[in-house]
Amino acid sequence: MCGIVGFVDRSNTTQKEQVIKEMMDTIVHRGPNSSGQFIDEGVALGFRRLSIIDLEGGSQPIYNEDETKIITFNGEIYNYQSIREDLIAKGHIFRTHADTEVLLHGYEEYGVDLLQKIRGMFAFVIWDTEKQELFGARDHFGIKPLYYTQMNGTFMYGSEIKSFLKHPNFVKELNKEALKPYMTFQYSALDETFFKNVYRIKEGHYFIYKDGKLKIEQYWDVNEKETGLTLEETVDLIDKTVISSVEAHRIADVEVGSFLSSGVDSSYVTAVLRPEHSYSIGFGDKTYNESVEAKKLAELIDLNNTSRVVTGDEAFDYFPLIQYHLDEPDSNPSCVPLYFLAELASRDVRVALSGEGADELFAGYQAYGMNTNSKMVKVVAEGLKKLPKDMRYKIGRGLKGKSFRGALHLYTSLAPAEDFFIGQAKVFEEEEAVDYLQPTYQSSPSVKDIVQVHYDQVQDMSEIKKMQYLDMHQWMPKDILLKADKLSMASSLEVRVPLLDKELMKVSEQVPTKYLINAENTKYAFRQAAARHLPEEWYNREKLGFPVPIKDWLREEKYYKIIRNLFEQEFVKEFFDQERILKLLDDNFEGTADGRRKIWTIYTFLTWYQVYFVNNGEKPVPVPTNVA
Repeated sequence: MCGIVGFVDRSNTTQKEQVIKEMMDTIVHRGPNSSGQFIDEGVALGFRRLSIIDLEGGSQPIYNEDETKIITFNGEIYNYQSIREDLIAKGHIFRTHADTEVLLHGYEEYGVDLLQKIRGMFAFVIWDTEKQELFGARDHFGIKPLYYTQMNGTFMYGSEIKSFLKHPNFVKELNKEALKPYMTFQYSALDETFFKNVYRIKEGHYFIYKDGKLKIEQYWDVNEKETGLTLEETVDLIDKTVISSVEAHRIADVEVGSFLSSGVDSSYVTAVLRPEHSYSIGFGDKTYNESVEAKKLAELIDLNNTSRVVTGDEAFDYFPLIQYHLDEPDSNPSCVPLYFLAELASRDVRVALSGEGADELFAGYQAYGMNTNSKMVKVVAEGLKKLPKDMRYKIGRGLKGKSFRGALHLYTSLAPAEDFFIGQAKVFEEEEAVDYLQPTYQSSPSVKDIVQVHYDQVQDMSEIKKMQYLDMHQWMPKDILLKADKLSMASSLEVRVPLLDKELMKVSEQVPTKYLINAENTKYAFRQAAARHLPEEWYNREKLGFPVPIKDWLREEKYYKIIRNLFEQEFVKEFFDQERILKLLDDNFEGTADGRRKIWTIYTFLTWYQVYFVNNGEKPVPVPTNVA
């Protein structure tokens, strides 16, 4: 695991050396073990290393045999050994045992087809000194981040946007179109980031930059091919592939631990991995303390577990630093415990396995169509799903807005996904966001515009698989995976996600919809596979996510005052109707309304803006809470 930065322009070598060093220093947390760089007349490549595989010989940049191609790489390739053997048989000479060099020689041998062969998480670039051409790619799911911008004759790329701030040709400007969608989605929902003219390389895409021209192409996407597998066959296939994936993801020359929550996903991974160390986090109140349940499981299956409790004071003290590390505002409350969980694990290990991905691959979210506890309503819904599509849609749309028991479940089970589903978060209604925002920030692509691009690709799929597809291209890369990468690397910890794997995706594509969600549960077949390793209390447990007590915090006077103090700042008027957001906060504090998610979303954006614009992107130093 590492961090990469670089730029292409014709500035002189001395200038390049100073700039690339400053860019690398900004992401030193991603690679505290060593650094490296390459500079010529066309490019500067920078690299920070966290040593995981080939501890002595894996330093970067790495060169091919005649030193005409140079690579820097962030991530892990889990099948690199078999590809390495093929490349050696084809005559390639290796100087290291690192997976990085496999990518370099693989690109020489296979070209872009290399991306079809590799299994892993990655963001890498290869500079061709002869062609003066830069090739780069991001992994299938977007596990590893990769950003780019073109400004003032310079093409820049990097693992984190904050490194761009050190380049003299970078112009820092807020992307005004990003704020309104963020208010609804809770994360940066556009392809252009919150920084004007800074973009992500999308998941499953590669780029080529040459002679001032950028070409971006997709090399991979979900390929649904639902089969007629029986339940037993489906469960066998899932479990076999999960075990294989965990084995592949444990390969390292350092100790590998795991995150452990009260949910089925991380519990399944941990039970298969059986690491020396597992880690859990919680908050003081029993309602919000997942570490208690995690410890119970660890004792049941005889594993070591280290846990800690995070206080509200710690959460608020470190919140500006959390937003700094994220690069863009993300009001997912789980960012807070994830930051502290990674820091806890980093005290002992350099690598931890986590459970991200199973909900998207195997339909674990209640929003996919599990909106009732009534068994009878669920059974009726399953029966109606068998109706012809047109009839099903007509019945579903007729249920919109109805309030009888089970109406919401029936509506979301029968109506087309496009009518109601935008992903796993919906904070402000779009029209409501406009009411809170100043006119300058009311224009942006609509929520429908953002999601319809993805729905257009999957019109022939079942409604559940449509929703999964949308989450795979919005929620997962722009929220779930982004925070997992940034907040673990903040503590120089590599997080691997064996349930979000190329081979497991091939299994997911085959699973019959009826084994994803049915009258029994969400993620039904996956849970049956997990049952082979876990007690029923765990494999059948309702999904909680990372429970965070923001409801309690926002009604506690000292935290209410911290947020009110921020909401009262003069710069806030630039974005929001200040009286309106203060009333939202006050009403929530007094208990006359529940505006916690909306308040947290506004608070998150303002904290992030203060870090990157008011304080010019300087890394915050946590200050103990002290409010009179």
